[in-house]
Amino acid sequence: MSSEPSSFYYRMTAGIRISVRPAFLRERSNPLLEQFVFAYHIRIENVGSQAAQLRTRRWLIHDDVAGDTVVEGEGVVGEQPHLQPGQVHEYRSFCVLKGTHGWMEGAFRFVRDDESSFEAQILRFLLAAEGRADSLS
Repeated sequence: MSSEPSSFYYRMTAGIRISVRPAFLRERSNPLLEQFVFAYHIRIENVGSQAAQLRTRRWLIHDDVAGDTVVEGEGVVGEQPHLQPGQVHEYRSFCVLKGTHGWMEGAFRFVRDDESSFEAQILRFLLAAEGRADSLS
């Protein structure tokens, strides 16, 4: 659970709306070990008129202390959801930063039933541990 309400980010690409709600997980973090844990809830909605399947993901994770990391792979949390118009897929994941601030952005590659593909962009969202780093516990 986060200790304060989180921000909400969304972007629409080719009929796919991707919403992100990040949260700092104070109780899972350990500032003395430079471990700041952030969860993010992703909601993928097909608001278009054609079905599409999420095939791959690419994340750029920026940590103000450790720098940038790129994460790429098949699907999301082991799934490659096929969304008909009006359908929604949601999942939660997390990342661990060494510093109290950073951001993430990325893209999901979708393939339509006619085999055409497109990248749905994920708007940059901020990761910020509230309070001073030396006072978190």
